[in-house]
Amino acid sequence: MALYELAVFDPSDPVLDPMWRQGMFVIPFMTRLGITDSWGGWSISGGTVTNPGIWSYEGVAGTHIVFSGLCFLAAIWHWVYWDLEIFSDERTGKPSLDMPKIFGIHLFIAGVACFGFGAFHVTGLYGPGIWVSDPYGLTGKVQAVNPVWGAEGFDPFVPGGIASHHIAAAFVVAGTMWYG
Repeated sequence: MALYELAVFDPSDPVLDPMWRQGMFVIPFMTRLGITDSWGGWSISGGTVTNPGIWSYEGVAGTHIVFSGLCFLAAIWHWVYWDLEIFSDERTGKPSLDMPKIFGIHLFIAGVACFGFGAFHVTGLYGPGIWVSDPYGLTGKVQAVNPVWGAEGFDPFVPGGIASHHIAAAFVVAGTMWYG
């Protein structure tokens, strides 16, 4: 979703035509976390950027994709090297590569990590919290935030939506995609 929004986002006027006026949903939340630069050479503050590195809109989206792939590879590795009952055909007892089950396992692992990030790291129960800045990204600090479960959690100006979205996404991913 972030990559799609970056493809259609027009960064030419961040003051009078900001991202939330252009119908963006994910990248305003990323901006509230302190991400301000893009690999496209623009910054949310209107300046140009030469080397934003991994802490950019594309970098964070890419790391989520890589993490998902690593979870999938971990599920395959466990199928190959562990003699788990879930990786055998119930009818014959022979090892089998059950792709929906492997896909479900990798999503379960991703859901656990997503829940841990939202419930512990962001809320400050076991971690520092998140970067909370003003709407323009000019000032801010790392602080714990409480999840916001109402409609206001969809507002990019409310940092508690980041915690609640990660917690809810964990249950959606793990609950609907487990084929065990």
